[in-house]
Amino acid sequence: MVKFTSLMKSDKYDAIFKLNHEWLSSKTENDNEYFQKLYKEQNPDFLYIGCSDSRVPANIITGLDVGDLFVHRNIGNLVSNNDLNTMSIIQYAVEHLKVKHIVVCGHYGCGGIHTAMEQKSFGLLDNWLKNIRDVYRFNFKELELIENEESKYDRLVELNVIEQCENVIKTSFVQKSYLKYGYPTVHGWIYDMKNGKLIDMDIHFEEMLKKVQKVYKL
Repeated sequence: MVKFTSLMKSDKYDAIFKLNHEWLSSKTENDNEYFQKLYKEQNPDFLYIGCSDSRVPANIITGLDVGDLFVHRNIGNLVSNNDLNTMSIIQYAVEHLKVKHIVVCGHYGCGGIHTAMEQKSFGLLDNWLKNIRDVYRFNFKELELIENEESKYDRLVELNVIEQCENVIKTSFVQKSYLKYGYPTVHGWIYDMKNGKLIDMDIHFEEMLKKVQKVYKL
């Protein structure tokens, strides 16, 4: 097997295709129709909304195989109602794929969270980071009481996941589907890069839904 990390930068591009060949061989070794089956349809139970960070690969950290997760990733695992990409993905996952669970997964050590907490401008990126800075503003009193900077970063990661879960629940696609079919439910996870563990934040979906519907009922 090709050891990608030990290669020189100039060799890494070509190595990707060798790794691909090794991977496809491993998948078809015991099932010649593996890729034909995947090609015909996808039936994932989960929509995973996570961070673009290269150290947080959705299928690997969950231990799930190809086809088990419908995945959307962006800086800071944000769910913004004016982001047509994210909104389209949620709609497709709910209305066409009929996913049973939507997960928003943040991670400690998130660069987007760290950058958002810096009091300076980053040009175009400011428009995206505003969503995280809004979360800080919503929880200003709690966060300002945390003196340790790393603990404050970690807490903002958690609060950001909770806020993005609420943003998912605000969408008409999720509300209408849940009232009609009883799914999807929304979950908040944290991935701890220091030890590789996934943490379920136990956001109490139905309670959050009732709260959200008092204002955002659609």
